[in-house]
Amino acid sequence: MKSLALTLAAALFVSTAIAEPTATGDLGLIIERANGTVLLVDQSDRAALARIEGLGDLSHASLVYSPDERFAYVFGRDGGLTKVDIVTRTIANRVIQAGNAIGGAISDDGKLVAVSNYEPGGVRIFDADTLEMVLDIPTDSKTIGLVDAPGRRFVFTMWDTGETWIADMSGDTPNITKIPNMGDNPYDALITSNGRTYITGLFGEDGLTALDLWDENPQPIRVLPNYGRGQKEMPVYKMPHLEGWAHTGAEFVLPAVGHHEVLWIDGNTLTETGRTQTYGQPVFAMARPDGRHVWVNFAHPLNDTIQVIDSVSKEIIHEFKPGPAVLHMEFTPRGHEVWISVRDAGKVVIYDTHTFEKIREIDADSPSGIFFTARAHRTGL
Repeated sequence: MKSLALTLAAALFVSTAIAEPTATGDLGLIIERANGTVLLVDQSDRAALARIEGLGDLSHASLVYSPDERFAYVFGRDGGLTKVDIVTRTIANRVIQAGNAIGGAISDDGKLVAVSNYEPGGVRIFDADTLEMVLDIPTDSKTIGLVDAPGRRFVFTMWDTGETWIADMSGDTPNITKIPNMGDNPYDALITSNGRTYITGLFGEDGLTALDLWDENPQPIRVLPNYGRGQKEMPVYKMPHLEGWAHTGAEFVLPAVGHHEVLWIDGNTLTETGRTQTYGQPVFAMARPDGRHVWVNFAHPLNDTIQVIDSVSKEIIHEFKPGPAVLHMEFTPRGHEVWISVRDAGKVVIYDTHTFEKIREIDADSPSGIFFTARAHRTGL
């Protein structure tokens, strides 16, 4: 018996010795849009760790993370909802939930995942553990701007009807609030980190529309209703992404539609505080985590360039060209570095955000969205 006990103890010791804990806080995923793969990367090592295959059409893909940072829920253009385990580096589950999807969100408790659809429209909500559908919300419209809000709520807007709906999933029975008159053809939306202000951009008319979600009966608030009036609008080669908005502490910085400028808005009064003329039509205007600088990339055919704007002076302080087809930027959680996907060069380039020096390049197959696991702890991401 003593020999058996020693043998079991030795086996247990060996098993414990070879089992290495996996920390996920330093990891991230990069969408490789051409081949339906995602690249697992390590921020500190600035290196690719693994490629995970079989995620379908990722030509317009995004993802969210579970609260424990272990699982990523990837929303594909083909309607695929894929649950990726970044610890085992495998696909944990995958369902095709629609014909054409445009993004998603995860509830504040991490129990529900919602997907926004173009075809057949509407929003579908799934159990985050099993990916079984919990609720189907038809809208008779393409849905955009889907975000999570505090209190187990999802907020989303209709392109065709100009309505915003709030789906409250906190009770035994879902409760849907419908808010009309948000504007003509809303194309994207954002929510502030405190979950209070929801802002939609309008493609069919000038301006934006906001909702105060702390109000018991939220009503549309027009923001910059006349911006762009009297100016010559240019063709819109790529819709700007309000989810890539900037919040500098006191002000929002938003990309203008059809103009070479970003718009500065007071965070409390929602009135204009300035404009910065830019190199091209902005797609993402993203603030470094401390809010001091705003990094902007641009639509085709001027999408080889990044401009950096100082949030105090509102002036451009740096401009550089990482390469052809800059699609996305992601800051490290404390903002000391930024990772930039350069699709047509097949690489992700890492820069120091204070010196603007290039630190490293990582090979990637047609990279687009970059998502670090710190997003798991932020509302609206």
